Amino acid sequence: MSEFDAVDRVVRPYLAETSTATSLRFAGHQIQSQMWNHAPDALVLDYTRTMMAFVLFQLAPARIGMIGLGGGSMVKFCHRNLPNSAMEVVENSPLVLDLRAIFQVPPDDERLSVQLADGADFIARARNRYDVLLLDAYDRVGIPPPLATLRFYLQCRRALRSNGVLVANIARDQVQGGNPIERIAAVFDDRLLVVRDSEHCNDIVFAWTGDIDDAHLSDQGRPIDIRGEAWDPLIPALDRVRFTWRERMRKQVLAKALL
Repeated sequence: MSEFDAVDRVVRPYLAETSTATSLRFAGHQIQSQMWNHAPDALVLDYTRTMMAFVLFQLAPARIGMIGLGGGSMVKFCHRNLPNSAMEVVENSPLVLDLRAIFQVPPDDERLSVQLADGADFIARARNRYDVLLLDAYDRVGIPPPLATLRFYLQCRRALRSNGVLVANIARDQVQGGNPIERIAAVFDDRLLVVRDSEHCNDIVFAWTGDIDDAHLSDQGRPIDIRGEAWDPLIPALDRVRFTWRERMRKQVLAKALL
């Protein structure tokens, strides 16, 4: 990336506020994160609810890593509803971190750490650390190039524990320099599931390092840690993930039958 391109990618985040919601934006009308003022811990945007389907793959993650704080929607949801999970979050923009209090992201404690750092450097230092790794880092142009390389995804895989799960938000209209989904598939040996959000704007990629216990992918139950009132709004997104999983398994069975 040239010096001009690097400067052009940096843009000051700003707030868009109404009587019902507070939104974080980087450019134009693009909403990076949104919070209901009356329910700050709720997941407003569908892609965040779809990303939370990692609980169907990893029922009891002890440690969750995340690149990209934004308005902290998933951080707040996990902190409140996964009481047995610790979370480490990295954000590279001090301007975004300055908005942490406005979006009511809880302060650091024994279960939550939010730090200012470069996401690629952060992951490069991690080894066998996370049960779940969430990727949701964007600037005004799209995914920053260092966070979409084959090397970066290899480092993500090394940062995961056995049976760890990577979840990546890929906004299809902001992909540059090749298809990151293909790179993730190559790194994870095609152990992946791609689910489109209900707004048809984002592909959510789930990739895993080992064998998956698909009990919660195949039925309609919920992990015991998550309260019913928090689980219910997730159901439409989780149903899409479950449907896509069943289609994946059906195609695998059909392929084996044709051998």
